[in-house]
Amino acid sequence: MAKGISARIREEAIRIIADHPEGIRYSDLQRQIHEIDGSFKMNTIAGSIYDLDDRFVEVEKPSRGLYRMREADADAVAAPTTAAIQEEEFYLPFADWLRNDLEDVTKAIPLGGKRFRDKWGTPDVIGKRDSRPSDIVKSPIEIVSAEIKTNTNELITAFGQACAYCLFSHRSYLVVPAKATKDDLSRLDSLCQVFGLGFVLFDAECVDDPKFDIRVRPKRQDPDLHYTNKYMKEIESELFR
Repeated sequence: MAKGISARIREEAIRIIADHPEGIRYSDLQRQIHEIDGSFKMNTIAGSIYDLDDRFVEVEKPSRGLYRMREADADAVAAPTTAAIQEEEFYLPFADWLRNDLEDVTKAIPLGGKRFRDKWGTPDVIGKRDSRPSDIVKSPIEIVSAEIKTNTNELITAFGQACAYCLFSHRSYLVVPAKATKDDLSRLDSLCQVFGLGFVLFDAECVDDPKFDIRVRPKRQDPDLHYTNKYMKEIESELFR
């Protein structure tokens, strides 16, 4: 018995999705199916592929409008996600970029480690923004913090840490590798917009040219000044003198 049109369309859809382990958007999938066989009407294609993740256990939708084979996700998790380059090597380049390229601070220093000596963590980079001598209207000092991660298996942890820095910072950045999965980057992009964090991507395999790329600018927060002063005392000689 000849296969129905919908069955043929779904077969083509599965093949195309398998050829895109990183995932393929709904509109691109629909277009590619139509290019393979122009006799398939676009409406018929749409009606045949909208529920592929319900019909086929091997297909998933990690985010809205994105189809991907489940095996691809498993492979992505199993793949090595850290380079030989140490994460700390990116602290100074980001501090320089934050000051000179983005001009979001007037001074920034690498930090990291356990300088703040508590379970809430220490920013990898911290900076301050204050008025310049030439400014006619002076503004209060603002504290800017950043969490940098090179390991793509620790992105949720990194997001939580960047959020925690809002306790004592006026702005907080989350800085993650551009090689992370599209789904992870899409979720982090949305979360950073919701929580007011800055979101920056970079090349975690090149210290000499990390190509920092800002995707979401941080919103100014009103931190708890009790904690701001508590933590700034730990680094007063480095950041304020």
